[in-house]
Amino acid sequence: MRTLPVALLFPLTAAVTSAWSPPTYDGFNLVWSDAFSGNESGQLPSQETWDIIDKDLGLNNELETYCASPENVQLSGKGTLQIVPRRNSSVQNGWTSGRIESKHAFTPELGRRTVAEAYIRFGSNPTDTKKGMWPAFWVLGNSSRAGTKWPGCGELDILETVNGVLEGHGTAHCNTSPGGICDETTGLTSQTSVPNQDWQLWRMIWDRSTDASDWQSENITWWANHKLFHTITGNQIGDSGVWATLAHAPLFFILNVAVGGALPGNPNSTTADGYGAMMEVGYVAQYVSQ
Repeated sequence: MRTLPVALLFPLTAAVTSAWSPPTYDGFNLVWSDAFSGNESGQLPSQETWDIIDKDLGLNNELETYCASPENVQLSGKGTLQIVPRRNSSVQNGWTSGRIESKHAFTPELGRRTVAEAYIRFGSNPTDTKKGMWPAFWVLGNSSRAGTKWPGCGELDILETVNGVLEGHGTAHCNTSPGGICDETTGLTSQTSVPNQDWQLWRMIWDRSTDASDWQSENITWWANHKLFHTITGNQIGDSGVWATLAHAPLFFILNVAVGGALPGNPNSTTADGYGAMMEVGYVAQYVSQ
């Protein structure tokens, strides 16, 4: 396995054009991004860029109903996106929240390195009032939109946090469930601690810089604040078709805050909602090496 020094990929001198614009990196082209610009707060993000989910998806025993409402998903007016879970007695299970899915899909390119990253913080509610909160930044195989069932479509969770614990989880889901190559429903997972709920940089790199016949040496790596915390390789997956769902096929971005479900368990009487429980996103971006 080859691990590339992050300093060579992303030098500390990278130029940032504004507080919330995606940075530029030497040797990489910015292919797609959203910096959530907009001067008025309380507006939905661009529906030309994002599908804003407006229903109960019935996944993972979660409680939330996703709503295409600024109450749950909005531009802040200061160059960020805010996804806000709220108690709401008018919906089944008593919670609403937000989930957006990019209309843009990308395929990690052969012979290059593809990067996905976002700048994210969490609301200021005390961590011990976040039981049941499950925010995430992730990519899902585009084949799911054509009916391929999970986890055969491939899923890569770039960041999940659970119950307000100051840890970021990175996970790959693939193949079949239960069990299978990715040990479902757990997935191939690792985690890293973070210092606080404030702004952190979360990044995934697909390294396909080898030739097509050498897919076993390709890798996918997870980074938090420029620190490597998880790696999977083609050789580890051991099946070219399954690896293709994670590294050779189109993927799209998802940002959401789930409430309850299999991983965090349900909220309790101390769980607080509103802006203090939100996930806030400065930008999402995809890059490809030159």
